[in-house]
Amino acid sequence: MSVLYLLTVLVAIGSMVLLDRRFRLFFWRDARRATIVLVVGVAFFLAWDLAGIGLHVFARGGSRFMTGIVIAPELPLEEVFFLTFLCYLTMVLVTGAWLLLGRRAAGRARDDGVRDGARMRDDA
Repeated sequence: MSVLYLLTVLVAIGSMVLLDRRFRLFFWRDARRATIVLVVGVAFFLAWDLAGIGLHVFARGGSRFMTGIVIAPELPLEEVFFLTFLCYLTMVLVTGAWLLLGRRAAGRARDDGVRDGARMRDDA
Protein backbone atom coordinates (compact mmCIF):
# COMPACT_ATOMS: atom_id res chain seq x y z
CA MET A 1 0.00 0.00 0.00
CA SER A 2 1.35 3.39 -1.02
CA VAL A 3 0.09 6.91 -0.59
CA LEU A 4 2.20 8.47 -3.34
CA TYR A 5 -0.70 9.24 -5.71
CA LEU A 6 -2.87 10.59 -2.89
CA LEU A 7 -0.02 12.82 -1.68
CA THR A 8 0.55 14.09 -5.22
CA VAL A 9 -3.12 15.05 -5.57
CA LEU A 10 -3.07 16.71 -2.14
CA VAL A 11 0.02 18.75 -3.14
CA ALA A 12 -1.80 19.81 -6.31
CA ILE A 13 -4.84 20.88 -4.25
CA GLY A 14 -2.53 22.79 -1.92
CA SER A 15 -1.02 24.56 -4.91
CA MET A 16 -4.49 25.60 -6.08
CA VAL A 17 -5.21 26.93 -2.59
CA LEU A 18 -2.06 29.07 -2.73
CA LEU A 19 -2.95 30.45 -6.17
CA ASP A 20 -6.52 31.07 -5.06
CA ARG A 21 -5.39 32.90 -1.94
CA ARG A 22 -2.77 34.97 -3.76
CA PHE A 23 -5.10 36.21 -6.48
CA ARG A 24 -8.44 35.97 -4.58
CA LEU A 25 -9.98 33.86 -7.33
CA PHE A 26 -12.49 31.42 -5.84
CA PHE A 27 -12.68 30.71 -2.09
CA TRP A 28 -11.06 34.03 -1.17
CA ARG A 29 -13.56 35.89 -3.35
CA ASP A 30 -16.75 34.30 -1.93
CA ALA A 31 -16.20 31.30 0.35
CA ARG A 32 -19.88 30.38 0.71
CA ARG A 33 -20.54 30.33 -3.02
CA ALA A 34 -17.26 28.54 -3.72
CA THR A 35 -18.09 25.81 -1.21
CA ILE A 36 -21.49 25.25 -2.79
CA VAL A 37 -20.04 25.12 -6.32
CA LEU A 38 -17.24 22.77 -5.30
CA VAL A 39 -19.52 20.39 -3.38
CA VAL A 40 -22.07 20.28 -6.20
CA GLY A 41 -19.32 19.68 -8.78
CA VAL A 42 -17.68 16.87 -6.81
CA ALA A 43 -21.10 15.29 -6.08
CA PHE A 44 -21.98 15.43 -9.78
CA PHE A 45 -18.75 13.74 -10.84
CA LEU A 46 -19.01 11.15 -8.06
CA ALA A 47 -22.53 10.32 -9.28
CA TRP A 48 -21.12 10.14 -12.82
CA ASP A 49 -18.39 7.75 -11.65
CA LEU A 50 -20.86 5.59 -9.72
CA ALA A 51 -23.14 5.41 -12.76
CA GLY A 52 -20.18 4.41 -14.93
CA ILE A 53 -19.14 1.78 -12.39
CA GLY A 54 -22.70 0.46 -12.22
CA LEU A 55 -22.79 0.17 -16.02
CA HIS A 56 -19.34 -1.51 -15.97
CA VAL A 57 -17.84 1.31 -18.01
CA PHE A 58 -15.36 2.28 -15.28
CA ALA A 59 -13.21 -0.10 -13.29
CA ARG A 60 -10.54 0.50 -10.73
CA GLY A 61 -7.10 -0.26 -12.03
CA GLY A 62 -4.47 -1.55 -9.71
CA SER A 63 -1.39 0.49 -8.99
CA ARG A 64 1.38 0.26 -6.46
CA PHE A 65 1.14 4.06 -6.05
CA MET A 66 -2.42 3.99 -4.65
CA THR A 67 -3.59 3.23 -1.13
CA GLY A 68 -5.85 0.35 -2.14
CA ILE A 69 -8.66 1.83 -0.03
CA VAL A 70 -12.02 1.81 -1.80
CA ILE A 71 -15.03 3.81 -0.60
CA ALA A 72 -17.43 1.94 -2.89
CA PRO A 73 -16.95 -1.00 -5.22
CA GLU A 74 -14.40 0.06 -7.86
CA LEU A 75 -14.19 3.63 -6.42
CA PRO A 76 -10.79 4.31 -4.85
CA LEU A 77 -10.32 6.88 -2.11
CA GLU A 78 -8.01 8.88 -4.35
CA GLU A 79 -10.83 9.50 -6.84
CA VAL A 80 -12.66 11.81 -4.41
CA PHE A 81 -9.55 13.94 -3.97
CA PHE A 82 -8.84 13.92 -7.70
CA LEU A 83 -12.40 15.10 -8.46
CA THR A 84 -12.02 17.80 -5.83
CA PHE A 85 -8.79 18.93 -7.49
CA LEU A 86 -10.39 18.82 -10.94
CA CYS A 87 -13.37 20.98 -9.89
CA TYR A 88 -11.18 23.40 -7.91
CA LEU A 89 -8.71 23.75 -10.80
CA THR A 90 -11.56 24.46 -13.21
CA MET A 91 -13.01 27.20 -11.02
CA VAL A 92 -9.61 28.80 -10.41
CA LEU A 93 -9.00 28.81 -14.18
CA VAL A 94 -12.46 30.20 -14.95
CA THR A 95 -12.33 32.96 -12.36
CA GLY A 96 -8.73 33.76 -13.32
CA ALA A 97 -9.76 34.06 -16.97
CA TRP A 98 -12.67 36.36 -16.01
CA LEU A 99 -10.29 38.52 -14.01
CA LEU A 100 -7.76 38.76 -16.85
CA LEU A 101 -10.43 39.46 -19.47
CA GLY A 102 -12.00 42.10 -17.23
CA ARG A 103 -8.68 43.84 -16.75
CA ARG A 104 -7.99 43.67 -20.46
CA ALA A 105 -11.40 45.17 -21.30
CA ALA A 106 -10.89 47.92 -18.70
CA GLY A 107 -7.47 48.71 -20.20
CA ARG A 108 -8.96 48.92 -23.68
CA ALA A 109 -11.74 51.21 -22.48
CA ARG A 110 -9.19 53.45 -20.78
CA ASP A 111 -7.03 53.52 -23.91
CA ASP A 112 -10.06 54.32 -26.09
CA GLY A 113 -11.00 57.17 -23.76
CA VAL A 114 -7.52 58.65 -24.00
CA ARG A 115 -7.56 58.39 -27.78
CA ASP A 116 -11.05 59.94 -28.00
CA GLY A 117 -9.99 62.80 -25.72
CA ALA A 118 -6.90 63.44 -27.86
CA ARG A 119 -9.04 63.51 -30.98
CA MET A 120 -11.43 65.99 -29.42
CA ARG A 121 -8.56 68.36 -28.56
CA ASP A 122 -7.07 68.02 -32.04
CA ASP A 123 -10.43 68.88 -33.62
CA ALA A 124 -10.89 72.04 -31.56
